[in-house]
Amino acid sequence: MARRSGGLFAHHVPGRSPVHRAPLGLKVGLVVAVGASTWLVPSWQGSLAVLAVPAALTVVARLRPGRVARSLLAVAPVLVLLGLFQVVTQGVGDAVEVVSGILACYLAGGLVTATTPVTEMVDGVVRLARPLRRWVDPEVVALTLGVMLRSVPWVAGAFGEVRESARARGLERSPRAVVAPVAVHVVAYGRRTGEALAARGLTDPAPWPHDDGPPPADR
Repeated sequence: MARRSGGLFAHHVPGRSPVHRAPLGLKVGLVVAVGASTWLVPSWQGSLAVLAVPAALTVVARLRPGRVARSLLAVAPVLVLLGLFQVVTQGVGDAVEVVSGILACYLAGGLVTATTPVTEMVDGVVRLARPLRRWVDPEVVALTLGVMLRSVPWVAGAFGEVRESARARGLERSPRAVVAPVAVHVVAYGRRTGEALAARGLTDPAPWPHDDGPPPADR
């Protein structure tokens, strides 16, 4: 059985749309602007208008509706519970405002990961971290981000495969049949990743230029 494509956060989707060709700084600025707008807009109508911006950009980016839908299904249970809580405690208007604001930020972040290659994101983070190299090693930050971005789609794929296997055995309703194998796969993946990094000498970074080295041994 062919594996279904993941959601917006699974991996980069190649393309030549205006969203794909936009610089990383502009995309990050969009995420910041959407996040700020969810706080500054004081009405549920305004929140829906903010949500319409990243929703429209998913169409401009030519992202498949199925991919977007799978991303939304991943957060749907939390959003439904949160929406119901807001309806009971604050009213329908506030529920729409909160849920649409979260969806807007979620879609905006997904657009960045879906339309930007991992190497470009890592390079962008390194450039941002260089002014802070006295406190943060940019190369370590880049390595951490790269491992994280490559691990998320792997874990999502492992979960999908285990769930399909459990469904084939009629155990799709058993949490143990899904959670336990995924946990084993994730631990094994983490150990293999750590061993690969250690084999390349990347787990113990060299001293920074401004470090004075280890203290002298007591005589």
